[in-house]
Amino acid sequence: MRKLLLDTHTLLWWLADHPRIGVKAKSLIAEPRNAIYVCAVSHWEISINKSLGKLSAAENLDQVVGEWGFTKLPISYFHGDQAGALPKHHKDPFDRMLIAQAQSEGLSIITNDEIFSCYSVQIVKAPR
Repeated sequence: MRKLLLDTHTLLWWLADHPRIGVKAKSLIAEPRNAIYVCAVSHWEISINKSLGKLSAAENLDQVVGEWGFTKLPISYFHGDQAGALPKHHKDPFDRMLIAQAQSEGLSIITNDEIFSCYSVQIVKAPR
């Protein structure tokens, strides 16, 4: 069993069955023995981008994530401290939170973001 955290774009690709998500990533997410996590920060990032007109996504994202059987990962004070203490390789606060959560919770991140490799975190490449 693997514990996998979806980067925001990976979640959106999965939900839209987008061709950018690779075969390996799809099979890992679809594997019922794997635990798939979606962070509250991803919901927040999606909500912001929807309100700015930069993105369209399901109105009921919370319900959709639950229907897929994904585990909703809240943000704790510890996660906030960890994200703030990370080296400044990545400037995006949403991604910094995902990295901090992956490190502190022992999760691998499925992502297309090359900057994640600058941190001590296990990465699964999202695209093929």
